[in-house]
Amino acid sequence: MRSMPKTLTARAALVGCAVAVVSVLVTALVAIPLAARTVEARTRESLAAEATVVAAALRASPRPAGDQKLLDALRNRDISLFVLRRGVPDQPGLPPAVLAQVTDGSFSGRGVVAGVPSLVEARPINNNNANAVVVLTHPRATGIWRDVGQNLWLALLAGLAAGVLAGVLLGSRLARPIRNAAVAAMRLGGGERGVRVPVEPPHEVESLAHALNGLAEALSTSEGRQRDFLLSVSHELRTPLTTIRGYAEALSDGVIEGDGAARAGRTVLAEAERLDRLVTDLLALARLDAVDFPLTPLPVDLTAIVAEAANTWRPRCAAAGVSLVVETPPFPVPAFTDPGRTRQILDGLLENALRVVPAGAPIVLATRPGTASVLEVRDGGPGFTDDDLPLVFERGALRQRYEGVRKGGSGLGLALVHGLVRRLGGHIEAGHAPEGGARFTIALPRQPYEALTFA
Repeated sequence: MRSMPKTLTARAALVGCAVAVVSVLVTALVAIPLAARTVEARTRESLAAEATVVAAALRASPRPAGDQKLLDALRNRDISLFVLRRGVPDQPGLPPAVLAQVTDGSFSGRGVVAGVPSLVEARPINNNNANAVVVLTHPRATGIWRDVGQNLWLALLAGLAAGVLAGVLLGSRLARPIRNAAVAAMRLGGGERGVRVPVEPPHEVESLAHALNGLAEALSTSEGRQRDFLLSVSHELRTPLTTIRGYAEALSDGVIEGDGAARAGRTVLAEAERLDRLVTDLLALARLDAVDFPLTPLPVDLTAIVAEAANTWRPRCAAAGVSLVVETPPFPVPAFTDPGRTRQILDGLLENALRVVPAGAPIVLATRPGTASVLEVRDGGPGFTDDDLPLVFERGALRQRYEGVRKGGSGLGLALVHGLVRRLGGHIEAGHAPEGGARFTIALPRQPYEALTFA
C-alpha cells in the first residue's frame, strides 16, 4: 500500500485533486437529474400543445392519414400519433395500461409505448364524439445521463488540473512559513539567539511566528540571566576562597603567630561556613524541581514554628542592634506543611532581613489564620521599589541591581525561598512593609490540596 506524500505541498495537491473530483461528481449527481426534469417538463408542455392543435385539426379532417403534412411534421419531431375511436387505436403500439387511461378523454402522463418509456398526451377530438381521442407520444429524455457521462471526463480533467494547480500554490504558500520556522528553530538549537521569524498571515502561522520569536527572546533573556548569575556566584565563591587562601598562606609561612593565629582561624572558619551555606543553597536550588526532593508535609502549628525561630534569631538580632518583634495569636494557627522546610523558609527570610536592616530598626515575625494560614516577615530596612517587586525572587537579579549600593548576599536566598514555598503548595508575595522596609507574605495550605488565597 502506497504511503501518503511526505511534503505539505504534495499533500495539498493531492487534496486539491480529491476535492476537484468530488466536486465534479457531486455537481453531476445534482445537475443531471435537474436537467432531465427540466427537459421533460418542456417536452411535456410542447407535447400538450401539439395534442391540442392536432385534436383541433382532426375536427376539420377526421381522417389523419389524409393530412400527410401533419403526420410528417410530427414524425420529424419524434412524435407518434394515435387516434382512438370507441377505445380502439388506429394502429398498434399503445399498451393496454395506457389505453385504459386515455379512452375517457384528456390525459397527461407517462407510459411504455412500443417498449420505449414515453410521455403521453391525449385530447378528445370533439365534444359530440367523446369516444374519439387523439393520442400523442414522445420518448422520454433517457439519454441525458449517457450524454453527460460521455462529456464528464472533460470536466473531470479540467477539475483535476485546477485542483493540482490550486494545491501546489496553496501548499507552497503554507509550507514557506513553516520551513522558515523550522530553519529558525534549528538555528536557535544551534545557539543563535538573534533569530526572528517574519510574522505573516494566516492567523495560525502568525501564532507560530510569535511563539518562536517569544522563545528566542526568552532564551536570550534566560541565558543572559544565567551568565549574570554564574558571574555573581563565581564572585561569591572567590571572595571567601581568597580570604581562606590568604590566611592559609600566612599561617603556613609563619607570618601569623599567637593570638593572631586564633583570629585567623576564626576568620577561616567563618568564610568556610559561608562557602558551605552557598554550596548548600546551590544544591537545594538545583534539586527543587526534582521529583525526589525530600518533603514531609504534616499538620503543624505555625505559632510553634514562629516561636522556635524567634528564640533562635533573637540573640543574633540583639547583637546587631535590631529588635525582633513576634506577632502571633493566642491560639494555634494550623497548616499542612513540612515543618523543617517551613523553618528553612523563615531562616532564609530572617537572614536576608538582618543583612540589610540598620541598627535600631525592627524585624517582625508574624503568623495569622485566614482563608489560608499566613506567615509574614517584615522589616524596617531599605525595602524594595515598585520596579524591584517583579524581580525579587529571580536569582541574583537584586544583587546585580544593587551591587555596590547596599549590602547584599549571593542572590540565591530569595530564589530558594520562593522555590520551597512553591514545592510546599503555597504562595509567596513581596511588598512594602508598614515599618518602611520589605514585606514577605507566605500562604500555606491548611489541608492537603487546598486552593490558597491571601487573607
